[in-house]
Formats: sequence, structure tokens, C-alpha cells
Amino acid sequence: AVQLVESGGDSSQAGGSLRLSCTASGYTARNEYMGWFRQAPGKKREGVAVISNYGAATYADSVKGRFTISKDSAKNNVYLQLNSLKFEDTAMYYCAAAVTWGMTGIQALELMTQASGHFYWGQGTQVTVSS
Repeated sequence: AVQLVESGGDSSQAGGSLRLSCTASGYTARNEYMGWFRQAPGKKREGVAVISNYGAATYADSVKGRFTISKDSAKNNVYLQLNSLKFEDTAMYYCAAAVTWGMTGIQALELMTQASGHFYWGQGTQVTVSS
């Protein structure tokens, strides 16, 4: 079975930094996209960033210039560096890995948040930012 395990969630003051990690196991093939989405209490899921198997990254406007996604293909790991944290970044952050192929980065960012079978999801790691 495919498993995605996130780590690195923590509490931070506004302006601080955190680094989230996701380790994927159970894959027999490379996935076109891996990424991160988040969900705050009472809000809908928001795609944060995706990275293609060629290393191309796509970001939500809300995190551009502050967050950086990267990956280690040999280990099937994906990372999210969170800088200049804001109170509104407080959320549960989930790792996701694409099941299907043929998406653009923008499509992946959206499909990643839907329970439609296009992506595997991890269990999440909590990020809390105090203002």
C-alpha cells in the first residue's frame, strides 16, 4: 500500500520558518506530481505547492515568495520550506502524490485538494503560527 508520512510541523511565531518533510513508500513508479495542501479549521482545502517529476514547481499565490517546495527523487521525499510565516498559514499540512498523469501544475494544485482519487494523501502535520 502507498504511504505518505509527513513530519516537521510545529509552532512558530510570525516571521519564523519551518521545514516540512514527506516520505513516500509503496511506490512502484515515479509520480508525475507531489505536493502539499493545507486545511485550516472551518476552511476548505487549499493547494499550496506542487513539484513535477522534472522539478518544475507551481505555487499558490498566497505562498509565492515565502514557501519553497523541493524533492529528493532517489528517496521519494518531498519537502516544503516555509519562511516568513503568517498567522493565516496556520493549518494542517498534507502531503500528496499524484496517481494519474497528464496534468499541468495548475491542475495538480487544484486536483490535489479533491477527494477524487487523483492523489494519494498523507495524514498531515500541524503548523501553528502565533501573531
